[in-house]
Amino acid sequence: MRMFKRVAGWFEDRTGLGSAIKPILDHPVPYTNFINGVWYVFGSAVLIAFLIQVISGIALATSYVPSVSQAYDSLRFITDAALFGNFLRGMHAWGASAMVLLIGLHALHSFIIGSYKYPREMNWLSGALLLVTTLAMAFTGQLLRWDQTAFWTIIVGSNMAARAPFVGQALAEFIMSGNTVGGATLSRFYSFHVFFIPALIFVFLGLHLFLVVRNGISEPPKMGHPVDPKTYRRKYHDLLEKEGVPFYPDAVYRDVVGAILLLVVIVVLSLAVGPPELGQAPDPTNLRAYPRPDWYFLWFFSVLALVPSQAESAVIILGPLLVGVLIVALPFISNKGERHPLRRPWAMIFTLFVIVLIGTLWIVGEQAPWVPKLDAEPLPASVVNSTNPTVIAGAKLFNEKGCEYCHRVGDYGGGKGPNLSNVGVRRNESQLITRILNGGVGMPAYGSTLKSDELKSLVAFLQTRKSSEP
Repeated sequence: MRMFKRVAGWFEDRTGLGSAIKPILDHPVPYTNFINGVWYVFGSAVLIAFLIQVISGIALATSYVPSVSQAYDSLRFITDAALFGNFLRGMHAWGASAMVLLIGLHALHSFIIGSYKYPREMNWLSGALLLVTTLAMAFTGQLLRWDQTAFWTIIVGSNMAARAPFVGQALAEFIMSGNTVGGATLSRFYSFHVFFIPALIFVFLGLHLFLVVRNGISEPPKMGHPVDPKTYRRKYHDLLEKEGVPFYPDAVYRDVVGAILLLVVIVVLSLAVGPPELGQAPDPTNLRAYPRPDWYFLWFFSVLALVPSQAESAVIILGPLLVGVLIVALPFISNKGERHPLRRPWAMIFTLFVIVLIGTLWIVGEQAPWVPKLDAEPLPASVVNSTNPTVIAGAKLFNEKGCEYCHRVGDYGGGKGPNLSNVGVRRNESQLITRILNGGVGMPAYGSTLKSDELKSLVAFLQTRKSSEP
């Protein structure tokens, strides 16, 4: 123990690190009960999740090769052969999900209790910058998997960027490092994901933490105690004098427990579930690919799939722009007044609306009814429910010709096109033949690919579909 004190004294004398950190550890923070304290953990948990990303990312970078010819194979090697490679990929993937989820919850909590009000307007804006860079980190990381989904997701993303007025084409070319996705695209995304964006996150984290210490952690709101910029700092100082507790150890233990729980959850998920499965290697000639983003972008994917095509540009451009303007303007147009959620009903209604909207869109995105179900199983005999050879042959063609990819019959098939369970009631033979031969909105014409006997079998099968289902 005496030796430890001598070493610690020598280190402190040469660096002064303890003297620099001590005021931060000793500075008082508002007392919070257990329930309120849990919400306050999300902020520090974001930092822990980011550190997990940095550490696991550095480890993965020692084996990952950011080139078109080797990226996919190097990820295969990391996943299947490298020591702890599968585990590290799992840590990195689940850490990314945790970071996005936690920073979203932290922002939601800050909005609900009005932490963006005076004097913490800049705290809110620095947190918004962290949210944007976190999402950018997640977006760039998806391409590094360099599988079919990642490849086409970037093409979709660049096409969205190209819709921006005036700068759209230049922005799309910047994202792809040219006119097509290739080696330059992968190198640029790798550089942004590994170097540039993490550097920005470190800067914004440092700024955010400095502002938290500078302005103090927002106290749990109380009804009847509105924020008045003229008196708030004095009241906050009096509150800390009366009820404040030192950051260390009273508040630190809570963050440490939260960090341990977060680490345990990520480790367990990495071992039990593992990283996201790698799809097929990217193939630019496969125009039937139906990419879908990672779960944190899935709700926006649903928006773009559901809105009419003529409204897509407006949604892509005006949607994020409006959200950005609201986030930036919020602490300036509402920096005083009540902070307690029960005294801010419109804020709570808006929060509930956003949660329900995003949750619903996410569920729809998971189901993705607009995507053809390419793995649809052939209709079983119990669904065909016929001994007529022509009808049976038509049911087989219904799957082989891809009709079942987009149309449901009973509980089988996709949801991209109309449900054909009772098409025999809605359409006569002539109408069915016309639609099959000429196609329709989103449906290819089969006039040049179906033989006359195949057309007859397919129509005969569809005419037997007279279920009472819609």
